[in-house]
Amino acid sequence: MKETLPHTIDKLFWNIAVNDDENAFKTLFFQFFSPLCIFAHRYIERWETCEDVVQESFLKIWENRKSIRIETSARNFLVTSVRNNCIDYLRKQELELAWKQWKISKGDEPSGDIYSIVELRTMLAEALDKLPENTRLIFEKNRFEGKKYTEIAEEQQISVKTVEAHISKALKILRVELKDYLPFLILLFQTPDKYI
Repeated sequence: MKETLPHTIDKLFWNIAVNDDENAFKTLFFQFFSPLCIFAHRYIERWETCEDVVQESFLKIWENRKSIRIETSARNFLVTSVRNNCIDYLRKQELELAWKQWKISKGDEPSGDIYSIVELRTMLAEALDKLPENTRLIFEKNRFEGKKYTEIAEEQQISVKTVEAHISKALKILRVELKDYLPFLILLFQTPDKYI
């Protein structure tokens, strides 16, 4: 498994289970809380509920740290824990559960991939590098610097329609490159220094 943090996720789990290491638990929580919320959002619509479900998953990990048995990998364990808690929540919401089961029966089950904050930043930076230079610059000015289309048009000495075309082109490429993560990546990394 690729190491993206000073300690691998497996080592963090080991320190939590064996040494009751609160710092390892905090590191695990801060690196994977947002990515797991994104994952939970594939099952549950309300963002606040996703946060609650993920917090509950981490709480269970801490409370049951001595008896945790990881069969495949620590990442899979995290994903499975959150997925199971999502399903438990949805069981209490019968209409939502019926809808999700219908989607799954159609072969539309969400992917089990999750990424740490470090990996998400890398994904975003790599996707932005694939954009033509002018398109990337205009996209970043709009989405990360909060500039309006008219401001960008004035700065770049182009029409507002051209700005719109660049933004549309950027979103089309990024949706392919980043799939389900694009809206959340833009929310997570609002300023340029956060995604580099």
